[in-house]
Amino acid sequence: MTVIAGRYRLLDVLAEGATGTVWRALDETDRHEVALKEFRAPAGLPADEVPLLYARREREARAAARISHPSVVRVLGVATEDGRPWVVTELVRGLTLAETLDADGPLPAREAARVGAEVLAGLRAAREAGVPHRGVEPGQVILANDGRIVVIGFGGAPEGASDPGADLRSLGALLEAAADDRSGPLGAVIDELTGEEPAVTADQVERELRRVASGGTPRTEAEPVEAPAPPRTGRDDDGDTGTRAGASPEPARPSGPPRATPRRGPVLVAGIIGALLLAGALTYQAVRDDGPDTGPGPGGVTSTAPTGPGATGTGSGPATAPR
Repeated sequence: MTVIAGRYRLLDVLAEGATGTVWRALDETDRHEVALKEFRAPAGLPADEVPLLYARREREARAAARISHPSVVRVLGVATEDGRPWVVTELVRGLTLAETLDADGPLPAREAARVGAEVLAGLRAAREAGVPHRGVEPGQVILANDGRIVVIGFGGAPEGASDPGADLRSLGALLEAAADDRSGPLGAVIDELTGEEPAVTADQVERELRRVASGGTPRTEAEPVEAPAPPRTGRDDDGDTGTRAGASPEPARPSGPPRATPRRGPVLVAGIIGALLLAGALTYQAVRDDGPDTGPGPGGVTSTAPTGPGATGTGSGPATAPR
């Protein structure tokens, strides 16, 4: 088998087009498979212009190596063989969007929106790196086996000025060919992109495509607002009292360290006991002050009832135990 630049062994052809042939090759340095694009000069090009064409292709490939995005094929380097550049890229396994559409027909709207969002993200990254694609087509989009959507074809893009609207217009044509339903939100996006001049930004289009891909409703549709539940005060499951769904907040408390809540029961009992002791002491003092007219009553109980002529009462009033 042919070895290019003493390193890349050609295995088989992956694709072939007007600008060259893409090979599956083995990098014998690290034993990894790569994709190798062989450029071919178009028929009828003057011989003295061929080296200029190859030099331009090499510059474009080296510029594409600056792009770093999962939706853009990684350019690993440029090899030269017999004066011709061979562009080395990662090997992405999968089918192109063109092959998928030919085999299975248009994609469901959500899948088409996902493809469009990833393609646009890759195109935006390339433009930010100074390498605009200038017109992506279904044959330049790979639906990879690992789930990625990968844009290829940067190395062979023609030179010339390109405005940001070109990415949106080519994306609109891509979605128009890929989607099976243009009656919903995706159709509105396609109509906008395929108009004379898109009035939206790339960021707006990407957000809307991701919304459609996730099954969300378009931003223009009103979303229902749920009525609030009647307020009530409750306690959270973790025991903390506060505001939650359907609960009203508690009155604000003063800031600072929490103050202990006084215990009214023990204080009240202590007050009653103290009052009884004070009453007993006063009674005892009164008994002592009555003098010789008083004395122990039946059962050793000292009576405090008045004695003598004109006294009232029955002797059944308050009493204290003998000392």
